[in-house]
Amino acid sequence: MNIVIGCDNAAVPLKNTLIQFLESKGVTVENMGCDSAGDPTYYPAIAKRVCESIIASGYTKRGVLVCGTGVGMCMTANKFKGIRAAVGHDCFSAERSILSNNGNVLCFGERVIGPELAKKILGEWITLTFKDGSSTPKVQEMIDIEAENLK
Repeated sequence: MNIVIGCDNAAVPLKNTLIQFLESKGVTVENMGCDSAGDPTYYPAIAKRVCESIIASGYTKRGVLVCGTGVGMCMTANKFKGIRAAVGHDCFSAERSILSNNGNVLCFGERVIGPELAKKILGEWITLTFKDGSSTPKVQEMIDIEAENLK
């Protein structure tokens, strides 16, 4: 598993915690910044880096984005073709982002979720795989809508 991770300056501690956690699980991690609270890079630029890396991999990588709430990162990530991002502050929502929606980016809010819960959620999320079934036509409809609107 390869994870591309990034954060804005509001979320450096949680991003660093998640990198250590993923590496302890044997996951290859690609850090797209920010690396300090003093870095003025806005979250859309970081989300762009992460999403472009996922796209360049042929969607073989997944992404993790962290900002103050997770919402801004999620909104930005969903502007990219083939990216299906979700805010995952609870285990069930994060699980369904993969199993029901074939998601590939999980977003967290440093100011919303604690590091231990984030690690638990992320640890479960990285084990999941979308399987064809009753959700397949729904995901295809999302892809069709995306094709119409992201030209």
